[in-house]
Formats: sequence, structure tokens, C-alpha cells
Amino acid sequence: MSRLRCSAESGLSGAQEGEFQAVTLSAAPPSYFRGFTLIALKENREGDKEEDHAGTFQIIDEEETQFMSNCPVAVTESTPRRRTRIQVFWVAPPAGTGCVILKASIVQKRIIYFQDEGSLTKKLCEQDSTFDGVTDKPILDCCACGTAKYRLTFYGNWSEKTHPKDYPRRANHWSAIIGGSHSKNYVLWEYGGYASEGVKQVAELGSPVKMEEEIRQQSDEVLTVIKAKAQWPAWQPLNVRAAPSAEFSVDRTRHLMSFLTMMGPSPDWNVGLSAEDLCTKECGWVQKVVQDLIPWDAGTDSGVTYESPNKPTIPQEKIRPLTSLDHPQSPFYDPEGGSITQVARVVIERIARKGEQCNIVPDNVDDIVADLAPEEKDEDDTPETCIYSNWSPWSACSSSTCDKGKRMRQRMLKAQLDLSVACPDTQDFQPCMGPGCSDEDGSTCTMSEWITWSPCSISCGMGMRSRERYVKQFPEDGSVCTLPTEETEKCTVNEECSPSSCLMTEWGEWDECSATCGMGMKKRHRMVKMSPADGSMCKAETSQAEKCMMPECHTIPCLLSPWSEWSDCSVTCGKGMRTRQRMLKSLAELGDCNEELEQVEKCMLPECPIDCELTEWSQWSECNKSCGKGHIIRTRMIQMEPQFGGAPCPETVQRKKCRIRKCLRNPSLQKLRWREARESRRSEQLREESEGEQFPGCRMRPWTAWSECTKLCGGGIQERYMTVKKRFKSSQFTSCKDKKEIRACNVHPC
Repeated sequence: MSRLRCSAESGLSGAQEGEFQAVTLSAAPPSYFRGFTLIALKENREGDKEEDHAGTFQIIDEEETQFMSNCPVAVTESTPRRRTRIQVFWVAPPAGTGCVILKASIVQKRIIYFQDEGSLTKKLCEQDSTFDGVTDKPILDCCACGTAKYRLTFYGNWSEKTHPKDYPRRANHWSAIIGGSHSKNYVLWEYGGYASEGVKQVAELGSPVKMEEEIRQQSDEVLTVIKAKAQWPAWQPLNVRAAPSAEFSVDRTRHLMSFLTMMGPSPDWNVGLSAEDLCTKECGWVQKVVQDLIPWDAGTDSGVTYESPNKPTIPQEKIRPLTSLDHPQSPFYDPEGGSITQVARVVIERIARKGEQCNIVPDNVDDIVADLAPEEKDEDDTPETCIYSNWSPWSACSSSTCDKGKRMRQRMLKAQLDLSVACPDTQDFQPCMGPGCSDEDGSTCTMSEWITWSPCSISCGMGMRSRERYVKQFPEDGSVCTLPTEETEKCTVNEECSPSSCLMTEWGEWDECSATCGMGMKKRHRMVKMSPADGSMCKAETSQAEKCMMPECHTIPCLLSPWSEWSDCSVTCGKGMRTRQRMLKSLAELGDCNEELEQVEKCMLPECPIDCELTEWSQWSECNKSCGKGHIIRTRMIQMEPQFGGAPCPETVQRKKCRIRKCLRNPSLQKLRWREARESRRSEQLREESEGEQFPGCRMRPWTAWSECTKLCGGGIQERYMTVKKRFKSSQFTSCKDKKEIRACNVHPC
């Protein structure tokens, strides 16, 4: 049996003390592995002694990985099963340790593969300080052909049920998703790097505007900008609100994708993917990526709780994943250092391939159907002069088996306003396959994958847990989908707990010290979350007290009251500010008080509606007829399109009737008068050009030529201007101003 083509890749090519490395063990399909062992050794050590090991691993997904029971410094699989990829974090050892060797062994069908050199061994060395700890990812060049289209779907799993500690009930949300498909020459964000201004605004305010601007400035390196709507609140059942999704494309040079979204409220916490490579080593396109996400810190704010006040990090720190040991007040804190429960899952599915492909072997029947489907058009290209009825429902597939077939829909052409403009076909065809061919169990329903199990309903004894999935595609024949969307099962937590045990909440924060100077006392409290099952009284303590020491009383220049609650946001939508105050309690005679009495911080609410904005009406044009009945028009321009549900734009063109004089019945006499009038105007224009017009108090330059008509047909306008050439000082007139004239043009119908 040939060796598996596996690799162990770290997020950074070098290591600095305390830095996180994302270590990945992967197999290129159709290869796979059932089990593995991962260790980190100092260079030239055998691993027989504890001091031979370097750094520490941190588990990301407990369902996939765990520490070995007989060797706690090594990582192994949680359950033996077929897999192609696992990932853990590795924390670099102190400086001076030297190079570290990451070694992996893998198991496939009871055969163990191990390599001292090659793709299962990775050497990491301390970086030169001149690089400041940031290096590029080892991303290979892509050899795939054509393009591939993907759909990103984001499943938020951050809720009070999964993350109960200090969960922000009122304002919890995910900000709008922002990202792009790009080349390896552009980095949106990465572990060990510094957040750009765009990343900072997403992380702190949830605003994607600056980030999108930064991405679009890299137009040569970016193929698609990825955008999806924000989610308020952060979690709702999938049968109530669909998971947000976005589609994007990749090609040979821009085969990476990155995105991020803010956990709100938070200091600067986000989730996302960085430089996810969708190109395979076999010159094909990855079919599917499923990644559970944990939050990361952007390094721009030093808050430790969801609703910490603004505390800018100066100097700015590097982007790093949050851990369960960051701070005791952190909502993710675990004194035993366990892994953080994932807060979201992202699924990236290939939905089409376009152009000539180097590797056209389909992964499964669903993939064949996806490759058959043409890319959706960005916009409707039906001419405005073609008026159609709505499309009929799709017909049944011409194939009743899993062979390729077609289905059809029709619409009716109601009117063709311009015979010179061709109208598209009234029939539309789409590739299809027989019923049940796109689902493994033969059902006509297409289901999503199961979302991870919820936490156990109790913390002591036997309870229940559940998981959900949703219907991705309902049967086209209108039948009911009978596949289950929710599963429940029993779960046991702490089997040794007794009926007299009671469940307590976490300890609250310590109260302020009872004394403002000298020795005092402070307290903290907790509550009974669940009384003992046997009906007895809960014996656990609900309050604690301890001494607290404040500065010596005679050295205090001023005494301050506690901070008030934060005020409401200064706006009802968009970006605003909120404040809080405290008062000076000590007498001024005790000395100067330099402590701040008011704090101000930013606040962000959903975007404000923006109404349509227009310019002022122009002057009425000249009558479009020299005699008889005609019309004059005036126009105004749209300065701002309505956004976020704002008021729509009113009319931009107005016209009304005009009548100069009756037209003469004698055509020859009328033509003569027109000719005389035209000659008179021409001689007047020549005189003005030579002398300039004379107005009270000033001399004017000649009229400029008429501007081009604003429309080719249907009534446009032309403008011309006369500017002041000279003002006379001796004149008493002060109203000498530039002049403007407007007239109608191209009034014939389109």
C-alpha cells in the first residue's frame, strides 16, 4: 500500500515565545487516516524524558482531538473514524529553546505510517527579531484550471444556552460578514499579524465599510468581495431565520478566501477564516470545507468581558485566538484550561466549475449536478422595452433516472415597445436529474449537516441534549419532507453527584471596598441555580467577604462617587456616543483632584434609513416651438439614492404647456420671417462677441456656446453662461452677476 500524502502545516513558519501556531494534519483525497498522534520535541531529542518536549498543545475541537491519557504532552484522536483533516493550536516555548520538531504518526486500516523526515515532520525555529514575529503562510502555487464558484454559509452557535456566563441578552448579534477571494499577495488578517484599520472597525464597531474599501483597493489581487447581512439577535432556530450566505468565485491566482465578522457586543472579538486555500495539490478545486470557529482578539482593545468599556491597547498587539486562561473575568474562562466551546461554524461548498478544468473527476452525484448548473446572472438583462409575464413553474425533469436530463419553464411576451430591440426567448432550460439522485438515502429532500450537540440540560446527573439541521431543498413536486430536523438524546454529567447536591451560578464580581481609604471590606455573591433533587436545603455559601486595603487616608487628594450607569446611545440608529459620570465627594481644601469625572465611549445601533436626496429644480427651459402650442421642461438630479428603507425618490422631470404666438398660415411668409429672425440673432451674436453685452454697472463677456443636450430624445436641456468681464467702480448698481440660460432640446419622442 502506498504512503499517504499527508502534511503537518503550521499557521506561521517560525515561532516566538507564547505565540499560537495553528497546526494542521491533512490527507489529500482519496487518502484518509483513522487515528493519529502528534508531539513536539526539541531538536535532536528522542522524547524519552519530559524535558525533551517543547511548548504546549491546545485542543480546538474536543470531538476530534484529545490529550493522550498515558502521555499528556501528546495529542491523539477522540474517536477512531475516517477523516482527512484535524487542527490544534500549539503554544511556542520560551525564547532560547532552539528549533522544535513537530512529528505526526497516522493510522489507516491497522497500518501505522511514521516519517522522521518529509511531510509528517515540520521543523519550527525561532524567528529573527527583525521580522517582529510575522511571516507569510506557506501557501503553494495553484495549478487548477478554469474557475470555481462557492457558497459560504455561516451558522452562529453563540447563545445563552451554549455560553451562559455573562451572556449579553439585550444587544447580542453578529455583524455583517465581510471578506473576499484573493491571491497570496494580499492578507486580510492572520494570526500573529496586526489588524488594519478596516479590521479594527469591524472588530470594535462591527462596521464593514472601511474593510470593504481596503479590499476593493486591492482590485488586482481580489476576485470577489464576500458580503452577508448582520444577524440580530446572534442566534435563532434555523426554521425561524435562515443562515446568512454569500457566493464567490476563485481562479488559479486568486484561490484563497478570507472573511471575518464581529461578536457583538465585545471589546474587539471576531471569528473568521484567514487565507483558506480552495485549490488542491491534484490541480482541482476543494469540494467542501466545514470549519468550527472560536473567537480571536484583534489586539486593539484590552477589555476582558463582553461589555467592557473602551480601553484601547497601546501599543497595538498582534491578532491571537482567545483561550480559556486569558482572564478570570473572561466569559470563556476555565481554570482547568479546557478548550473554548465553538461559537460558530462555517460551511464552504463548491456549487459550480466553469471553463476548461485540469481535474474533472466528480466527487459524487451531487457534484455532477452542481457542475451542470450554469452560474446565476448578476442582473436581469431583459431589455426594458420587452414586457413579459412571470415565469411558469419548472416542468418535470425529462430524465426519470440519474442520467442527465432537462427541465423547462415558459413566459409570455406581452408587449414589444421598440421593434428595433430584440426580445430574449420565452423558454428557459436547466440541467436536471431524476428524483432522489441528489440525496444519499434516496429521499427527495436535501438536508444540511447536523449542527453540533447542545450542552447537557443539567450539570449533575442525567439530562438531555439536542442538535438541529435544516432542509436545504424541498421536493419540487410539493410533497412534505419527512426527514427529522431535530434529534435529542440522553446525557450524563458528573455521575457521582448526590441528590443533595445543588447547582450554583458563577461568583459575581467583588463589590467596591466599603472604605475609601485605609482598611475596609468587600463582598461578592452568587445564587442557587438548581435546588437539591431530594428537597433538602442547599448548604453551599451564597456570599463571601474579605478585607480590602485602600491608600492611606491622609494621602488622598479627592474622594469620588462610583461611576453611574452608561447613558442611552446618543442616536436611535447608526454610530453614536454614550457617557457616564461620577461626582467629587471630598472637599476642595484636601487638594487638587485630577481624576476624570466623565467617560465617553462609542456605541453602534442598526443603520439609519437614508431618504432620497435631490438637487433644486433647474430653471424652466425655452419653449420647444417658435409658434403655436409647445412645452417647457425643468429637471432636477438625484444626489443620494435611498438606503436602508429610506423614502423613495419623487419625479425628476416636470413639463408644462407653452404658447408663443399663432403660427402664420402663409408658409412662404412664415419661412421669410424665420429667416429674418435667424439673421437678426446671428448679427446680434456677432456684435456681442466683438463688444460684449452692456449691463448697468458692468460689461459682460459674450454668451458661451450651448452645452450638449442632456438626452438624445424625449426632451432634454441645454445651458449657456455669461460671465462678468468688468465692473465699473463709479456705478451705483451692485447687482452685476454671472448669468445663465436654459432651453429645451431633442424634444422628439424616443
